[in-house]
Amino acid sequence: MAHHPEKHTRRSIRLKGYDYKQSGAYFVTICTQNRVCLFGTIQDERMHLNTAGRVVSGSWAWLANQYDYVELDEYVVMPNHIHGILIIMDGDCRGGSRTAPTRGARKPLGRLLGAFKTVSTKRINQIRKTLGTTLWQRNYFEHIIRNETSLERIREYIANNPAQWEMDRENLSRKSHGAAPPF
Repeated sequence: MAHHPEKHTRRSIRLKGYDYKQSGAYFVTICTQNRVCLFGTIQDERMHLNTAGRVVSGSWAWLANQYDYVELDEYVVMPNHIHGILIIMDGDCRGGSRTAPTRGARKPLGRLLGAFKTVSTKRINQIRKTLGTTLWQRNYFEHIIRNETSLERIREYIANNPAQWEMDRENLSRKSHGAAPPF
């Protein structure tokens, strides 16, 4: 009989019993591995993307092009993370021709973000000639947006994030302790 090492089980931070394939708006934050700043710099309270940052931005946009039930709202690529609002819609609500129509079953939020991570990692590692290097942390933060007031508050948080970089909890060189997002 083969010996099976004990599996390491991770505690899920997802909402128990929630179907992440259902339509809705989700605020997500995805951080780089070890929060290393790879995507550009903040100058004059504005984010200036470098090549890797532009790849991340393009890979985020790719999600809406790839999956007909995904719509993207406000987002920002920061030096070591991305904040974005991803909307999973019922059916193909947008109409028109699609460059890469979705085939098969809808992916839940985690699989969509996994696809984003895979595409962006592959492209950045090709550019940097660092094939096989981990770019993103294993998990991500998500918040289910439940009403218009919350949506507006989160949009504002995302839009103002570069101006708040000095206090951002993801900024490991910050001078003060960052405040939590307002939701």
